[in-house]
Amino acid sequence: MTSTVPAPVTRTADGSALQAVLLDMDGTLVDTEGFWWEIEAEVFHELGHRLQDAWRDEVVGGPMTRSAGFLIEATGAAITIAELSVLLNERFEARIADQVPLMPGAERLLAELARHNVPTALVSASHRRVIDQVLLTLGRDRFTLTVAGDEVARTKPHPDPYLLAARTLGAHPSRCAVIEDTRTGVAAAEAAGCRVVAIPSVGVIEPAPGRTVVRSLEDVDLAFLRSLIAPMN
Repeated sequence: MTSTVPAPVTRTADGSALQAVLLDMDGTLVDTEGFWWEIEAEVFHELGHRLQDAWRDEVVGGPMTRSAGFLIEATGAAITIAELSVLLNERFEARIADQVPLMPGAERLLAELARHNVPTALVSASHRRVIDQVLLTLGRDRFTLTVAGDEVARTKPHPDPYLLAARTLGAHPSRCAVIEDTRTGVAAAEAAGCRVVAIPSVGVIEPAPGRTVVRSLEDVDLAFLRSLIAPMN
């Protein structure tokens, strides 16, 4: 976990009820969910197996150990989770070495949050080495805090990463807006008690109490995020 937090915060600079914005990475800020699936299919092809498209929804958004374990069990491939994790991470890093494509609206939203001094955390199930490479494109200074999947005992769909981010920022989870693209990430944020904005990348995510579904980050700005959090008494 990395942090540039100078001190705990209790609310944004203008006194609004929104205390922090917590954002997923793959498929939310950067257009990389497809990269992971392409790499997984490539590796398993080399191992003599063909991945079924129906499995994609099972592995998206979760920790490497869960995704790798599922695919090994589903295919019967002769490889360990540790060996597969190394292969996938190395190939992903090579894939994004030159440029990481941003999702539409990502640059504008991050710039707006920074301009208004909104405490912002990047919360991802990806490993630290991958996050650090993506941050070369996103800009490390855009985030008060970053949390990687290999820095918590339990990552998504467990609430631990979002609880850690809120606690480190000095924010109450119910006063945090989370932006996610998968059911796994949404489950983690909701279990933490956060208000969720879902932008589905793979699979369908339905609206629900405490959850708003939008088409893309282009539909999200600071005023919208503030409107999701009930006024403080």
